[in-house]
Amino acid sequence: MRTLVEILDISAARKGSETAIFEGYEPSGSPAETAEIPDDRWLAQMTRSIFQAGFNWKVVDNMWPGFETAFRGFDPGPCAFMDDEWFDALITDKSIVRHGPKIRAVQENAVFILDIRKEHGSFGQMIADWPSDDYAGLLLRLRADGSRLGGTTGQYFLRFMGVDGYILSRDVVGRLIAEGVIDKAPTSKKAMMAVQDAFNSWMDESGRSLKEISRILATSTG
Repeated sequence: MRTLVEILDISAARKGSETAIFEGYEPSGSPAETAEIPDDRWLAQMTRSIFQAGFNWKVVDNMWPGFETAFRGFDPGPCAFMDDEWFDALITDKSIVRHGPKIRAVQENAVFILDIRKEHGSFGQMIADWPSDDYAGLLLRLRADGSRLGGTTGQYFLRFMGVDGYILSRDVVGRLIAEGVIDKAPTSKKAMMAVQDAFNSWMDESGRSLKEISRILATSTG
């Protein structure tokens, strides 16, 4: 496995400079900032990421005010106890994307958030307390206990909430394969742990964040 410095050199050669690699880059939020995010915003972004998965992101963005109204501001309490009448109304609501399983996922993720709230005080506090050297463990927790939050959906959800982490895009996976970390897109716990071990090694070597390393890996191939 190459050092991060060696991979950075590959990226800089491809992009023209290190500055070009990080053009438009925005640092992740601090754990303190993450802990302050209200639970309704976590549920809102979960929902947004789920509805954008496999769909036109711009359509969901344009319809988002309708989503906020239809799901009553994404307050986890009411959403967790969504009754049949509310669900049926959402299925026919033209102000949102009418996709039954994804609508049901809002209720299921509201229950998930309420469960986390009992354990940690808030969903944001749980995310803030999660160690960066076990980011794969967080992704696996979202996949196991959340609804439709596996794969890159969960990764983009956390990225848009300002959480430091990596996104296993095609380009990042391509670099990980080239470095012998994995031999295909990681889906098993074993493969995810191998990815995390590689990122931890690069973090220890460079002092860079998971998000920075993810950008370097991506630009080295894509």
